Amino acid sequence: MYKMQPESSTSQDVQVPVAILGCGLIGISWAALFLHHGINVRAWDPNPAARNALSEKVKAPMAQLADMGPPAITLGILSVFTEMSAALEGILFVQESAPEVIDLKHEIYHNFECCAGPDALIASSASGLSWSSLSSKMSAPERLLTAHPFNPPHLVPLVEMYSPLDAVLDRAERVYCQIGRVPVRMKREATGHIANRLASALWREAVNIVVEGIADVEAVDLALVNGPGLRWAVAGAHMTYHLGGGEGGMAQYLKHLGPSQESRWEDLGSPTLTPEVCATLISGVEAEAKGKSIKELEKARDAGLMRLLAARDGKV
Repeated sequence: MYKMQPESSTSQDVQVPVAILGCGLIGISWAALFLHHGINVRAWDPNPAARNALSEKVKAPMAQLADMGPPAITLGILSVFTEMSAALEGILFVQESAPEVIDLKHEIYHNFECCAGPDALIASSASGLSWSSLSSKMSAPERLLTAHPFNPPHLVPLVEMYSPLDAVLDRAERVYCQIGRVPVRMKREATGHIANRLASALWREAVNIVVEGIADVEAVDLALVNGPGLRWAVAGAHMTYHLGGGEGGMAQYLKHLGPSQESRWEDLGSPTLTPEVCATLISGVEAEAKGKSIKELEKARDAGLMRLLAARDGKV
């Protein structure tokens, strides 16, 4: 049976600094987001190069956030520590974004339990590891939740949360809502959480379309971005089909078009990533990129996300 600390302390979660453990791509994005919303950040990474680079690397995502709208309050202060124990002093909420290596994460959680106060929670950004495996060696597993963001976290609002305790999710939800995220609760653990399962299902068929010779890589991406991708930005998969039923909604759609949907499901493929298929995908996406570097493509993606978010939120 899991037990929680008294609720009275939880209102302070986002009034004190948060700790960022892991200063890689995801940790940098998280740090920028908290700082933009006026929350002081105490950061740590075992790699001196990552620690030393953090102050400079948060500038770009913070500039993007400022372009989308000035912070409502004074920016937070970033402090970087060489020792995890120092970073965890006085902390009630920790965002862990270490590499997806289970032994490394277990070591971090052990140090967290030794160094952080008894009221502190630690949220893992893990995308491929389950809460059960992550918490398996903790003496107080109720202090951990999975909180998987979508890359880049400072622009994409989604945070997929799991904990067996609603009280833990309540606390985390308050933190994420304060920094403008959209937390979604999972009812049980699942590999890939919610969004990565959806994305994986879509990409499986995107690969299959290429393998079956239906269309090339660029055509698949153009169809997605200029078709269903536009709808999905404002209405989810279920709501889209509800609207597809006209005045009768989902009930009408299922009655009249359910069989055709099932026929499409039956025709979907299950491709294998053979060396030949991988080579086709690599050459196809390189052709689509038209010589642009990863940095250039990321810049274009982020600019598009910013415009989309602004339009969706009625800021343009």
